[in-house]
Amino acid sequence: MNPSLLRGPFVCLAAVEPEEIANAFFRWKHDMDYYLPLDSDPPTLFSLHQHKSWEGKWLERGPSNDNFFFGIRTIAEDKLIGFIAIMSIAWQHGDCYIAIGIGEAEYRSKGYGSEAMNLMLGFCFNELNLRRVSLTVYDFNERAQRSYHKNGFVLEGRIRDAVKRDGQRWSWLCMGVLRQEWLALQAAAANPGEQP
Repeated sequence: MNPSLLRGPFVCLAAVEPEEIANAFFRWKHDMDYYLPLDSDPPTLFSLHQHKSWEGKWLERGPSNDNFFFGIRTIAEDKLIGFIAIMSIAWQHGDCYIAIGIGEAEYRSKGYGSEAMNLMLGFCFNELNLRRVSLTVYDFNERAQRSYHKNGFVLEGRIRDAVKRDGQRWSWLCMGVLRQEWLALQAAAANPGEQP
């Protein structure tokens, strides 16, 4: 197996222990800067016991045929800083949805999420042989949009006024990246002097 498949210079994608991820989600979901851009549901705070029960049951099932979940860990400190997951794989179409969150505030806007996304796209396109990856993001979440653009995602549509946050209406942006678009980005990064 390629040792860099799920490992970059600064982060790696790894399995997580139920206790560790439950403790992390318990902390992260109390941080509204993390929670509000990630979920359309009203903030619902669960106890640590509830998180442990839910995460434990979910993780014990292991990877399914259409869902994969990884923790995002730093290489330097081996610290869990977030998660990334692919869901609802439609094998007949070669399509899936992806979700990512950097829970540790001090690691946001520093490239860790972009690197994790790039690793997961490599997994999707090179290992799972998928053709496209889709995601949705609020239009107010400009930081996430910039990160997604770096990895080749393009705006494909807008669900107008879909969510209410802080008394304001916000739209969902639908974004996607095709395998050939991502591969072209990888080739350009590997050979920066060459013209397409």
